[in-house]
Amino acid sequence: MQQIFSLQGTIMNYAWGGTDFLPQLLRVPNPDHRPFAEYWLGAHASASSAIKWEGQPIFLKDAISNDPVDFLGDKVYQQYKGLPFLLKILDVASILSIQVHPTIEQATAGFYREEAAGIPIDAAHRNYKDRNHKPEMLVALSDFWLLHGFKSPELITKILEDIPEFNQFKPLFLREGLAAVYQLVMEMSGEDAFHWLLPLVKRELRKKREAQLNQTDPGWWVAKLYDKEEAITQIDKALFSIYIMNIVHLHPMESLFQGAGQPHAYLQGQCVELMSNSDNVLRAGLTNKHIDVPELIRLTRFETTFPQIKSGEPSESGEKLYLAPVKDFSLAAISLRGETPLHHVAISPEIVVVISGSATIDGGDTYFPGEAFYVCPSTNYTLSTEHESTLFRAFVP
Repeated sequence: MQQIFSLQGTIMNYAWGGTDFLPQLLRVPNPDHRPFAEYWLGAHASASSAIKWEGQPIFLKDAISNDPVDFLGDKVYQQYKGLPFLLKILDVASILSIQVHPTIEQATAGFYREEAAGIPIDAAHRNYKDRNHKPEMLVALSDFWLLHGFKSPELITKILEDIPEFNQFKPLFLREGLAAVYQLVMEMSGEDAFHWLLPLVKRELRKKREAQLNQTDPGWWVAKLYDKEEAITQIDKALFSIYIMNIVHLHPMESLFQGAGQPHAYLQGQCVELMSNSDNVLRAGLTNKHIDVPELIRLTRFETTFPQIKSGEPSESGEKLYLAPVKDFSLAAISLRGETPLHHVAISPEIVVVISGSATIDGGDTYFPGEAFYVCPSTNYTLSTEHESTLFRAFVP
């Protein structure tokens, strides 16, 4: 059986995406300047990649279903019954929705609860699309900014003291904690939130225009949300989150992992993202999608987060390993140089994508930026290049 397959991913044109990075990487024309947000590489049921099988295209999910042991290996098949990870390339031009993801137990219970209630799987108000958790790991390809977990109680107390619009929440925070404050904010009506937050937004817009803010300031991102609007008619109450969450700046090739219940939102930049094969998302705003406040509060970990930024661990093979604290996936960055080929044996199913330069497999097929291939387990292969090239390899550890 063929062991390595050219892989064609799926482009997602979400509104928050950029218009240049992914079209240039994938060599896809974009004359209408549509937002190209994500490029999916995997076997997700809603957007499976395709491989070429005997010269004909076939969805990867169908190829795996037809021959699971050859495509996954017996161990991965027995444990997961499918490809357990989903690899993405993201271009974040504007702020994503603030969100959390469930544990496997929460996802399974939620999935069956919504099935029993007769909620269609594609319904806009459905929370649980599958029975899987969705831990995520990202590696920055550019300077990358995101919200990641909550600040310490001391810092949140100071924020509630320093910002006039937030003063009212300090007694509740000291008495009942952050979850009580967050629930109060999230249950506020749109009209009340508008009148409450309009003075704050106007103040942040003025400060940004006068160059009093930078990207480490919450106000910079709040102003970015509204600085293209001629007249502000609606304000998202979830912008409160920007003040109480950690603003994290990743440099290229730095990594961060985000587990179940950890609130987060991407703010700006390009990255490679690897996650479990799931689409379960509970949102907290900055989005026009469904928000379920009680379920969001129930799943969110209202605890202090100290961001654990990783730079990758050098391996004997010359790769840089980004090992996730879950069994579903890990990531390796491959830096190829002309004089040093990489000899590798796949211990699991793998997806490899070229970010820059090129990569030739076993002296045969050559892959260029944006191109990817799928490797069946137990495959021995060699990657070489005539340039300096960067690739990412997703695998099951």
